[in-house]
Amino acid sequence: MGTRLGDHVRERLATFGLMSPSIAQCAVGSAVAWMIATQLLGHAHPFFAPIAVLISVGIGLGQRLRRVAELVVGVSLGVGVGDLLVTRIGTGPWQIALVVALAMVTAVLLDSGALFVAQAASSAVLVVAVVPGDDTGGLDRMLDALTGGVVGLAAVALMPANPLRLAAKHASGVLDALSTALEQAADAIERRDTDLAAEALEEARGTQAAVEDFEQALRTSREIILISPMHWHRRAILTRYEIAAEPVDHALRNARVLARRTLAALGEEPPPPASLAESLREVSEAALLLQLELGAGREPTLARQALLAVATRQRPERVGFSAGVIVAQLRSIVIDLLRATGAGHEETETALPPVSGPA
Repeated sequence: MGTRLGDHVRERLATFGLMSPSIAQCAVGSAVAWMIATQLLGHAHPFFAPIAVLISVGIGLGQRLRRVAELVVGVSLGVGVGDLLVTRIGTGPWQIALVVALAMVTAVLLDSGALFVAQAASSAVLVVAVVPGDDTGGLDRMLDALTGGVVGLAAVALMPANPLRLAAKHASGVLDALSTALEQAADAIERRDTDLAAEALEEARGTQAAVEDFEQALRTSREIILISPMHWHRRAILTRYEIAAEPVDHALRNARVLARRTLAALGEEPPPPASLAESLREVSEAALLLQLELGAGREPTLARQALLAVATRQRPERVGFSAGVIVAQLRSIVIDLLRATGAGHEETETALPPVSGPA
């Protein structure tokens, strides 16, 4: 119990460390946007300015440039619809319903982006329900939104999160999941344990979320490097993660098939050979080596050498049907991971010995 609690606390602290730059960007940016809108633009209640900072910065979200554009246009649309109707129909429940419906219909017809539609609707509600009687014009509110969006981007540029730390964290999650799947399959084969194989399959089926998180982290990291000159020198390192992303995704998909066939193979004769478990472990270790080299910002040459060494030992054997599928999936995973290291097409295609006879 104590160990589990300690792990949870460490995980939360690690998450806080990852999110702390975004929290600082939101806090400082909101204050700066408010000051600009009140002191420089002379707006009395520029609530859209700090709101725009929060939406444009976000926490761990990419596509900020598009989000800022959607925010400003969406706010302008919602404010325009709200201002136009409030002066004629007043405020109340049915007025809110009408204004929201018209703002959302107009937004959907212009752009189906979820943020754009939501901003148009929420801005219309604010105009009708929160500040129906103030003298702030739609143009002032649009300027507030634009101010907040620009300040949010400036906060990201001047107080940036570490894009490589973000990419490394989520890449580690994917490669850990791959390594674990292969290790558990190897254990199940060695022990002839169908329960362990079933557990490995269940865990492998839940790994797609890690891939999606990694892809989102790469989008966010690319955007930080694009916006912030402080991190331009790290483009080459981030490129290694981008090269690895798709092949690692393919490797994990192949590992799910491998886990499913491992469970089936344990009920067949002949059972999978012990040499297959050894190969699974070698590939599992190569995946962890790839993780370490990427995290250290190095070209993953050691991982590539380890995978090439495993590949040369993949000689055809006479095995059962499901074991043959495991062998085929393992070969595919080796190719995927070689591509993740940046190996060229010719090198990956010639790495494995040809399957010249029946497996």
